[in-house]
Amino acid sequence: METAFERIYAVVRRIPRGKVATYGMIAQLAGNPRWARAVGYALHANPEPGVIPCHRVVNRFGGLAPAFAFGGADRQRELLEAEGVTFHADGNVILSEHLWNGL
Repeated sequence: METAFERIYAVVRRIPRGKVATYGMIAQLAGNPRWARAVGYALHANPEPGVIPCHRVVNRFGGLAPAFAFGGADRQRELLEAEGVTFHADGNVILSEHLWNGL
């Protein structure tokens, strides 16, 4: 039987380059809309950082993780910018352009 973390990782692997998803979206797609916090725990414990693109997960406002677990506070933004993701002046991802539709 697949664990919650495995279900979360399976969803995160589907987020395409240049797109982002929110913790809540990942929770919903993994099967439980109440797992948003569990998504954060799962991504912090990411066993395959180069394979499971946890940098593509942002908060509901497009905000980045304050201390991105895999390389420091600015690393998440660097990875997203390298994929063409753009940001508002406040530092949040422009969700209207980059939010993944989950398909």
